[in-house]
Amino acid sequence: MLTDLGFAPAIRTLGPAEIRATRIHAFGSGPLRIPLPGLAWGIGRDVLDEALHREARLAGAEIATGTTVASIRRESDGYALDIVRGGCAHTVQARAVVGAWGGGGRAPGMIGAKRTSKPAISPYLGVKMHYAGIEAADEVELYFFEGGYLGLSPAGNGIMNAAALLDRRAVRAAPTAVPGWLELARARSPALDRRLAGATPVPGTQAAVAPVRLYARPVPWDGIPLVGDACATIPPLCGDGMSMALRAAQLCATSAERYLCGELSLSEWEEDYARAIRGAFSGPLRWGNLLQRAAGRPLLGRIALTAARCMPSLGRRLVRATRLGPQSQA
Repeated sequence: MLTDLGFAPAIRTLGPAEIRATRIHAFGSGPLRIPLPGLAWGIGRDVLDEALHREARLAGAEIATGTTVASIRRESDGYALDIVRGGCAHTVQARAVVGAWGGGGRAPGMIGAKRTSKPAISPYLGVKMHYAGIEAADEVELYFFEGGYLGLSPAGNGIMNAAALLDRRAVRAAPTAVPGWLELARARSPALDRRLAGATPVPGTQAAVAPVRLYARPVPWDGIPLVGDACATIPPLCGDGMSMALRAAQLCATSAERYLCGELSLSEWEEDYARAIRGAFSGPLRWGNLLQRAAGRPLLGRIALTAARCMPSLGRRLVRATRLGPQSQA
C-alpha cells in the first residue's frame, strides 16, 4: 500500500528493519520459527508518522497538529467541526469527515452514534518500551508465559521494540509502571530474561494503554466513517495492525471519492464502506481472535505448537490467515 501511494522510497531511506519470520517461545517449549508470507518492515511509529506527514504535505494536504475537535455537527451540505487550536476556537466546514482517533475514542457532540451500550470491562493491559544493545535478527520474537505474552520486534537503527499484552487477573501485586510490568514478563519467561540480558531501555519510549478490549466487532460507521483502531481493535496476534489500519483508510478513501464526486449518497457510502471492511477484515479477525484465545491457555498453546512442528505448513497457513489478503477494492 505504501508503494501504491508512492511513499515506499521515503520510508526506505529511514532504514527500516527487514523482517522475514516469527519465532515463538511458549510455556517452556523449544522455539518454533515460522516464515512470514512476505517481507515486513520494522520501524518506529514516531519516525513513520513524521515521514507520512511530510509526504502528505508534499502531496498538498494540510496537517493541523495540536488541535482539539470539540464537536461535530451534521449539516445539509456536510459537517461543521468546532475546533480549538492555539487557545482559539474555530469552526471548520467539511463535506466529509473521517474518524481516526484510536480505540475507545469518540468525538463529543456527534449525533448518530451506534455505540449506545457500555463496553464490557477488560482486564487486559498493553505496555511497550524500546531497547538498545540487543542483536536483532530478521524475526519478530514472541514469548508466551502465564498471564500474557511479549513480542520483540526490530524497529530499525539498532532498536528493538518490546510490547506486551498482560492479563491483570493473573497478577496479585500489580506493578505501577511500565518497567515493572516488563520485569514481571521477564520473571515469568526465562527465555525472555536471557534475551534481554544486557539490554538498555531507551528513555522516553515507555507507553501503556488500558483497558485493551479484544474480540470486539468492527464498527466502520458511527455517524461518520471510522478507520484504524476507531473502526476495529485488531487482535495483537494478527501482527498486522498497521497494515489493516492503512487498508481501512484506503478503502474509506475509495468510497469517499465516489461520494464526493456524486456517485454515492451518504447512506450508500456507509453501505459501500461497511461492506468493504467486512470483506477485508472478517477472515483475519476471526483467526486472530481464535489464536488470541488459545494464547491465554497453556495447554491449547502447547498443542498448537506441537501441531505446527509436526506439520510446518499448518503454521504458515495460520500466519497467512491472520494477514490481509490481496487488495480487491482499493
